[in-house]
Amino acid sequence: MPAVPHLRPAVLAEVRPRVQSQQRPDLSCAPWRTAGCLTAATAASVPVLRRFAWGVAGCWGLPAGTGDALGLVVSELVGNAVRHSGGQDVALLLSADLSTLAVEVRDNGRWRSRAGRPRHEDEFVCGGRGLEIVEAYALRCTVHARPTGTHVIAELSLRD
Repeated sequence: MPAVPHLRPAVLAEVRPRVQSQQRPDLSCAPWRTAGCLTAATAASVPVLRRFAWGVAGCWGLPAGTGDALGLVVSELVGNAVRHSGGQDVALLLSADLSTLAVEVRDNGRWRSRAGRPRHEDEFVCGGRGLEIVEAYALRCTVHARPTGTHVIAELSLRD
C-alpha cells in the first residue's frame, strides 16, 4: 500500500494515433492530442502534476523549450488551486495541436478571495504575482469562476 494513496494521480484521458507495430508513433505531426490527470488538492499535488505534464510533453515530442514554461505554468496554476480554492480535487488537462499547447487546471472549490482585505507590503515579496508570471509565458490566459469550481486555461505557443 502506498504511503500517500490520495496523491496517486489518475490519468483521465489520452488520445493518440493508433499504432500497428511496435514502433513509437510520430506524435509531433498528430493534429490534436489530449491528456489529463486528477489528484487530491494538496501541496504535494503540485510536483506530481508538474512531472505528469513534463512526461506528456516528452511523449508528444513537444519542442525542447516548452518544458520550462510548461513546468512554471503548471506549478503556478495548480499551486493557486491548492492554496485558494478549498476544493478537494485538482485536475490538469493538456491539449495540443500543431501550434498551441493548452494547459487547463480545474478545481471543485470556491475561491477564497482577498478582495476587500488590505494587503501588507511584505506579502508582495513572497507571492501575489502568479497569474502575471503565467500571462508572461502564455499567448492567452483565461479564468472561468463558476459555483462548481474554477477553470483556468493558459495557452502556450509551440512555434519558435
